[in-house]
Amino acid sequence: MKRGKKYIEKAKLVDKTMLYDTAEAIDLVQKTASAKFDETVEAHIRLGVDSRHADQQVRGAVVLPHGTGKTVRVLVFAKGDKAEEALAAGADFVGAEDLIPKIQNDNWFGFDVAVATPDMMGVVGRLGRVLGPKGLMPNPKAGTVTMDVTKAVKDIKAGKIEYRLDKTNIVHVPVGKVSFGSEKLSENFQTLMSALIKAKPAAAKGQYMKSVVISTTMGPGVKINPAKITE
Repeated sequence: MKRGKKYIEKAKLVDKTMLYDTAEAIDLVQKTASAKFDETVEAHIRLGVDSRHADQQVRGAVVLPHGTGKTVRVLVFAKGDKAEEALAAGADFVGAEDLIPKIQNDNWFGFDVAVATPDMMGVVGRLGRVLGPKGLMPNPKAGTVTMDVTKAVKDIKAGKIEYRLDKTNIVHVPVGKVSFGSEKLSENFQTLMSALIKAKPAAAKGQYMKSVVISTTMGPGVKINPAKITE
């Protein structure tokens, strides 16, 4: 992959053989941001689990204290009082069966997170094939299948993020924007790490945090010493 001059210059700031402390890494990752827009800072954590086994899944959600810096559009599948509750809480879109053809036939995905009341899961299940691959399927573990739609919507708007393993046992999540500064990025990052440590499956053996890398949207990866995180 061919890299631009800016990337190459910024990459020189990072020692690829070094495992940095969290504070150093967060300072460094801000210095490597070179885009004209406010880049997202992302964390990529490889865990010592095997996602092919049900008892080694790592999935959940956590509210970052300073949010992600991104405006999140929330869709709620609900009826009656719960639909009104969702709108009052600030949901961007609310509906029931009427949303099925819009998503299925019109290929509409103008939302970032979907929430559903449990009674609506029979309806939402019909969209499994389209929502599942996009990571948009409501899930009880992530708190997006719930009767408390007010809390769900407000948490998501406040900066709740979902984390889950990909096929290579890596969790990819945003922890804020470059403009947040070191303190807020550090607090968001530590909150995420605490949630991942708490989510460690009992079946996981050996080293749990295999590698931790943070980077900006367009910048090089900075490796963090995983041993320092699990202390």
